[in-house]
This record gives sequence, structure tokens and C-alpha cells, in this order.
Amino acid sequence: MINLVKMSLQLFWIIIEDIVNLTTTALKYFPVFRQLLPNTQKKTIYYSRVKGLESISPLLKSIDETPQPILANVKGDFPKWLRGNLLRNGPGKFEFGNDRYNHLFDGMALMHQFRIDDGIITYISKFLHSDAYCINRAHDRIMVSEFGTVAMPDPCKSIFERFTSRFEILDATDNGSVNFALYKGDYYATTETNFIHKVNPHTLETEEKINLTKYIAVNGATAHPHYDPDGTTYNMGNSYGKHGTMYNIIAVPPQMSDDEETLQGAKIVCGFEPVDSLNPSYYHSFGMTKNYIIFVEQPLKINVMKILTSKLRGKSIGSSINWDPELNTIIHVANKHTGEIIPLKYYTKAFCIFHHINAFEDDGFIVFDICHFESGHFLQNLTLQNLQKDGEELDEIYNTSPKGFPRRFVLPLNICSNTPIEHNLNTLTYSSASAFRRADGKIWCESEKLYTDDLLNEGGLEFPQINYAKYNTKKYTFFYGCGAGHVVMDSLIKMDLETKTFKIWKEKGYFPSEPIFVPCPDSVEEDDGVILSVVISPDQCKNSMVLLLDAKTFTERGRAEVPAQMPFGFHGVFAKC
Repeated sequence: MINLVKMSLQLFWIIIEDIVNLTTTALKYFPVFRQLLPNTQKKTIYYSRVKGLESISPLLKSIDETPQPILANVKGDFPKWLRGNLLRNGPGKFEFGNDRYNHLFDGMALMHQFRIDDGIITYISKFLHSDAYCINRAHDRIMVSEFGTVAMPDPCKSIFERFTSRFEILDATDNGSVNFALYKGDYYATTETNFIHKVNPHTLETEEKINLTKYIAVNGATAHPHYDPDGTTYNMGNSYGKHGTMYNIIAVPPQMSDDEETLQGAKIVCGFEPVDSLNPSYYHSFGMTKNYIIFVEQPLKINVMKILTSKLRGKSIGSSINWDPELNTIIHVANKHTGEIIPLKYYTKAFCIFHHINAFEDDGFIVFDICHFESGHFLQNLTLQNLQKDGEELDEIYNTSPKGFPRRFVLPLNICSNTPIEHNLNTLTYSSASAFRRADGKIWCESEKLYTDDLLNEGGLEFPQINYAKYNTKKYTFFYGCGAGHVVMDSLIKMDLETKTFKIWKEKGYFPSEPIFVPCPDSVEEDDGVILSVVISPDQCKNSMVLLLDAKTFTERGRAEVPAQMPFGFHGVFAKC
């Protein structure tokens, strides 16, 4: 009964909000009306003052796939031991017929493969044959709604059918354009819904569509699972039911010889209960140590009622996500082996997070590092219309977008009734992060900056990667990321966490992708390996390429150029042969 009252009140305020939005639109186009209402405009916050950014519009346009291998022009030294497929995923088609997508997250998945073998490199790309892609292509119009785009009713339907379709709940898209995930030894193109697609890493053929709800009671999962050395895959997914929303930890066991089903044996390890079940937090990733899962419940909130009524109101799912800086961020911890929820909850001031860097345990503490944003006011900046601007308008989009910087939290696990109040509980000598037990029982945390002000000049960084095979869940020194000196990443950065200094690769007119670390055979030192990154350019005269850096010195060892244009992408993996 209480939930029903809450839902009714929420629906009422949604209607009021839509009226306010219509009023705001009227004020925009009919300035004379502004004199009738008080000024409620919020002051614009600037996070930087950059001028003269290069237009990246060509990186956000549809391209044709390249199904037949193109031989790359290799320059420099690609080591003989480096053999495998560098796979990348991201949007590659931004319209069907006269219909255009609105947001960077909406474009149809285009998969890329750079095959590296004995110093010879070839390139292919293919569209993921999701239902969304096939249906849209068959009708030559957008038939499936995406994050920032609502599919309009089919004009071939009757007026009554078009009207009643407005009252349907939006179907989840299966456009797996975010990343590749590994389950039971197979690669899957993923997004954040309950659908994943098995993909052949050698041919990029779409092989099988999997509905996660067939195996586990979740309505979606992240595109950033974690992996244990034994082959177990951990992930997170929401569930919505009569008891409200839950954040669930998922475990998929390694491949067994008698497994008949793709995700046979998958289970929910445990579930975290949200502070507000009708307004759960959006999350893109999570943290994992040897024994624990770390989940950050951030004030980037999903309005469930808005999603349920989005088709009726003609609003996208993205418009149902809102940043509330008045709320605290809450950090939850659970034992990933037993499913036991740690009764402690850790609180800190509002921040936004997309990607975790690494996490480990040390002397009764959990240490976890993230790319930290002071604000969540940037999803609206990532519309295609905004990103395709140029001149001062593009500068404005960049300067009003929050920047991500690496920060560390230290969470004490051994707290009891005798633990002192308002006393810094962090005894780790190598971190200045703090944690205090308050009189109300809450543990209040303050993070440590893992950078110096020199990183401010590079716009911070995102898309963090580590030597995952050997240092995931372990104390580490180095991580790699992309510098954010533009609305898309414009440099590669190696961070040293002991000195808080960094090394950088940057070349004017080029925009690199997430750096992938590949260790040398029999490597001993943490940074003994190479970095692979796909580098693109809006200049049609410049070729796309795979860049190879020495991970230790962070200097260029080689590049493999291909005469093919590539759009901006998100994530990828290196699949060894």
C-alpha cells in the first residue's frame, strides 16, 4: 500500500515536471513570457576554460562495415610474441532512413578487430546483428528505442494501434555496443540490458543471442564484469519486483565439461537494498577484491516511474536519470564467496563514477580506486547534437562538463562498539584517505587524491586499465587511461600511484581509445608489457591505426595504419590466440 502511494505521488510529480518543461520551452522561444515568472535559471558551472577545440563531427557519423580483411601498414616494432585479436566495440550507425539517434550511447554496435600475428596486422569491422539492428534496417527507420532516443509508433499501424502503443512499457534494447564480456570462455557483445550476444572473436560473426533472465532473475547487467583466476565471472544487475528494486551480485561459474546451456550454473550471490527502491542509482561498474564486492550507490538516480511511463510521455530512458547533489554517496560491501552483506555502510559526499580502477585488501582494510567526478551533470552533454558542434559552442560543451580524476577510498572492516568515534580509522601509512565512525554509527569517508595538479592540464582521465591478469585485486603501482583534454579522449596516460606523477602520449589531431595492457611472456615487473590503443582522427587524410607503446617507458614502439575511417568507440579487449 505504501509503495502504491509512493508511485501515485511520483506520477503526479512527473506530470508537474512535464508541465514545467513545457513552460521552460515556451520561455525559450517566447522571451516575452519570462517577465511573467521569476528567474529560476541555475548558474552555469565551468570546470575548465579551454578554447579552440578541434571539431570531431566526422568521428560521430555512420560508416560502412569492412568485412574483408585490410592489411595494415606496420611501422616500427610489433614483437613476435604479441599474437591475438584486439577487439573494439562502439556505435557505428547513427540513423536509419530519415530517423536519427539523439545520444552518443544510441548508435548501432559496430565491432572492430585488429588481428596481430607474427608482426602482420589486418583489420575488419562488422555490425552486431542484434534484433535492434536487423529490425531497424528492415524497416529503414528507428523501430527500437535506445538510451536517448524513443522510437515513434509505426506509421503503418492504425490510429488506434499507434495510440495504444504509447501505453506499452519500452522493450529493452539488445544493441550490445559497449564492451566485450567473457563468460565460460566465450566472448559476448554487451550493453547494460538483459541481452548479450555471443560473438566469434576471429570472424566477428554474431552467433547467439542470450537473455540473462532465462538463467538469473535480473533485468540487466553491467558491461564491466570481473574475473577470478579460476574462470568465475562476477557481475551486477538490477531486479524489479513486488518487493522493489535490488542491486544483485551475479556469479557465472567456469565452463564445465557437462554444461549444456550457455550460462548454466549462473546464480545471484546476494543483493543490496537501495535507499529508495523507486529511485535506485545508476551504475556502470563495480569493484572487486579477493573476497569482497564493492558497490557505490551514487546520487545519479533512476526514476522507475519515469521509465515505466516514458513511452506514454514520449521521453527517453536517459531523461529518467537525474543527478541529486544533496544526497550522500553510499558504499556497500559484500563477501563474494558467502553472499554475506557487511552490515557497515560507508558514507561520503556526493560524487559520480563510471569506472573503477582496482581494489585490494590490506591489514583489515579495503582499498579501492576510482575515476571520480564531482558532479553527474554531463549525460545531457553527450547528445550527438552537442558533440557535433564546433567553435565556441563545442568549447562550451567541454568546459561545462565535469572532469574525472583518480581517487582512493580506504574502508575499515573491523569496527565494533568500542571503535572510537570521530577518530581516523585508517592506519595504512601509504594513504591519506580517512574513515571516521560517527556517533550515529555511520562510517564517514574522505578520499585521497591520486594525482597532482599537473593532471588538471590534461582534463583528468577516464577509461582506466591495469595489468589485470596479475594485479587485479592486488596492491599495485601503475594504471593506464585516456586523458580528457577534449570532449572525447585526446591522449594516453600512465599513472604512477607511488609518486602521483604521469607519463603521456599525445599527437595533435589524433584521438586514442582505452589503453589495453598486454604483459610480456614470463614478465616479472608490473609494467613489463605493451599498451595497445586504437587511434582515430577526424581528418580524412589521416589513417586510423593501432598504436603500440612500451608500457614501462610509455614511448611509441610502433603503429599499424589502415586506410579505413572509424567512429568513436567505448571499450575493448585483447583476445590472445
